Amino acid sequence: MNISAEEKLSIRNRAAKPMLYLAIVSMCMIFGGLTSAYMVRSGDPGWYSFEMPATFFISTSVIILSSLTMIWAYQSARKDSFTGVQLGMALTLILGIVFIVCQFKAWQSLVDQGIFLTGKNSSPASQFLYIISFTHLLHLAGGICMLVYVCIKSFKKLYHSKNLLGLQLCSIYWHFLDLLWVYLFLFMYLKN
Repeated sequence: MNISAEEKLSIRNRAAKPMLYLAIVSMCMIFGGLTSAYMVRSGDPGWYSFEMPATFFISTSVIILSSLTMIWAYQSARKDSFTGVQLGMALTLILGIVFIVCQFKAWQSLVDQGIFLTGKNSSPASQFLYIISFTHLLHLAGGICMLVYVCIKSFKKLYHSKNLLGLQLCSIYWHFLDLLWVYLFLFMYLKN
């Protein structure tokens, strides 16, 4: 049985969202395991708290703002506003990169405080903070790649009211990463 190119595209488009949701569920399981381990381990006598770097507060604000610019890009595509899509995507990408820079600055701030991932100046609390934030950053790197791809396509004016799937998938993943970071940050801040 021969399948036409249109049918293949239709099948691929129908499978895209469920595959993304499956990936999101697996990421939730990873971070659920990490936060559960954090809670269990925080009851140990060797656990000690430290002040969260102020840069984590800044990065949290930046990633929330990036969700707003992503919403603007998506809504602009629904209204066939190419300029809005392009500006929204460009700003989302820039804010995503700013978030990454803030994460590295926050880690540097931890090092400056004498809080390390390994060695005699590490603790279970610092190890979890580094591991959880780094694991999120790895997933965010995938999101940045997706943003670059969608941003390039937006400048080619490929997203509009009749073609939203790629932008929609990127938006879902980006909002998930944003909400995930807000949850992780608040969890670690309140449990620390």
